[in-house]
Amino acid sequence: MAVALSSQVLESLLTPGRLVLLSVLFVVVSFIVDISRLPSCPDSLPRVGFGRGLVASVKNWVYYVSRYNDWIADGYEKYNKKGRAFVAPNSPSRPLEIVVPKSQTAWMLEQPDRVLSTKEAHRDSLFNDYQFGVDDQFPIRTIHKHLARNIVNLLPGIQKEVHASIDDVYGTDTENWRTLNIWNSLIGIVSRVTNRMLVGDPLCHNEEFLKNQVAFADAIVRNGLIMNFFPKVFHPIVGPLVTITNRRAWRKTYEIGKPVIEQRLRDMGRIDSGADVQVPEDMLTWLIRQAKAEGAAEELSPVMLSKRLLPVEFAAIHTTVLTASNVLLDLASSDPSLGYIDAIRKETSQALREGNGHWTKDSLANLHLTDSAIKESMRVSYFARCLTHRKVIAPEGVTNPTEGWHAPEGSFLTLDLAGVHLDPEAFPEPEKYDAFRFVKLREQLDPKNPEEAMKIKRLGMVTTSPEHLTFSHGRHACPGRFFVAHELKMILAYLLNNYDIKHIEKRPQNDWVGATVIPPMAATLEVKRRKI
Repeated sequence: MAVALSSQVLESLLTPGRLVLLSVLFVVVSFIVDISRLPSCPDSLPRVGFGRGLVASVKNWVYYVSRYNDWIADGYEKYNKKGRAFVAPNSPSRPLEIVVPKSQTAWMLEQPDRVLSTKEAHRDSLFNDYQFGVDDQFPIRTIHKHLARNIVNLLPGIQKEVHASIDDVYGTDTENWRTLNIWNSLIGIVSRVTNRMLVGDPLCHNEEFLKNQVAFADAIVRNGLIMNFFPKVFHPIVGPLVTITNRRAWRKTYEIGKPVIEQRLRDMGRIDSGADVQVPEDMLTWLIRQAKAEGAAEELSPVMLSKRLLPVEFAAIHTTVLTASNVLLDLASSDPSLGYIDAIRKETSQALREGNGHWTKDSLANLHLTDSAIKESMRVSYFARCLTHRKVIAPEGVTNPTEGWHAPEGSFLTLDLAGVHLDPEAFPEPEKYDAFRFVKLREQLDPKNPEEAMKIKRLGMVTTSPEHLTFSHGRHACPGRFFVAHELKMILAYLLNNYDIKHIEKRPQNDWVGATVIPPMAATLEVKRRKI
């Protein structure tokens, strides 16, 4: 009788409406707890968005998805251009961001890692603990140590892969035009070329391996968006659930790649014993070599080596595809009378003839028109509003010497990439895609003048600066940018020399979800193999 009565009372109390109300209340309380734990931004700094207070914070969250880009642009004009930092809204449960002006770039980037941390900023923004399961520091050290010294020897294989992958994706029909989805076609090309450098042949030709590496990279972006909108108290539940797709994709790549990794470990072990064994110079070899140099035995398992490739796969594939798709869209939608495509064809074909059909480090570096066309696309068709982030990890916080504001531990600092790239004081007609903008600047400088010679060096796409932040800037600038530059130039050269591309009347525009760019996934190109 008592049990039945208790059950009736419980049923009367836990009605569907009350359960919904309790759930909503729990979410609201969770957000309030999150907010109370977030670091406070300096009161002296101006804010964009809806300002301070609980109601303003809720409105900032609601409109963050659609207005973040506009808010940062507004803050750049009002404050950054006058040498002032400002505070920008962020997604729920994420700290507000202090957007530092270009004039204070050096101060921000020169802070020691124990004060402002790139590693911790990436860890938080990408939810590394849930998404990757490992941090990105070991592969970054490996790239710094091995990529530059091996890049010359990589070029023949990369060139071969560029040619073969483009032929496969774009076809060799010289009679009929084909309509291709730009994003999907470039994914097919870039994933193969990138993995030629990362894991070599045969894995770079294994369609199942490549498909799951791309699926993993896609999941990182999607899951990051999802987790941004959940209170942190939910992350231990939501994180493992939404990253099931990550783990499934990694597991498939691991199963396919495991025999290759195990064989590489055996071969390098035999080399250590004095055997005359040749191994490919790729990222997998470098990871093993770096682990042995550091005495890091825990890195030398097939599972760990497979996981160490994941952050590099994510960074290399998606950003390169974004950049390449923007370059093609910018060139194809430019006025044909400007002659951009013809000029790049002439420059690249001449360089190849002089090199007997082979690319070298020097011949790629001397493609000034091609380099300018890519860098200009990076400038005007940016894929991130703010790309350079730092998290304050010093317990005492950090104080800005110019304005006097103090950011406590846990605060986030960033630079407005797009504001600098679209500043008319730095770039006349900043919204216009002028493919040879940087070549024109180069022609105005005297290479025999030491000061002007330094300015010429800064015009290349791989040289970062406070005005060119696509690869970030400072000691934590993208370590793989030299490879990416070679890869993009080879892709563009082969495409334009071997295919005609129909003019696009109106360029499809990128969309934004908060701070994340959404490329025009449905955009297409009409191409036809040229008769050469």
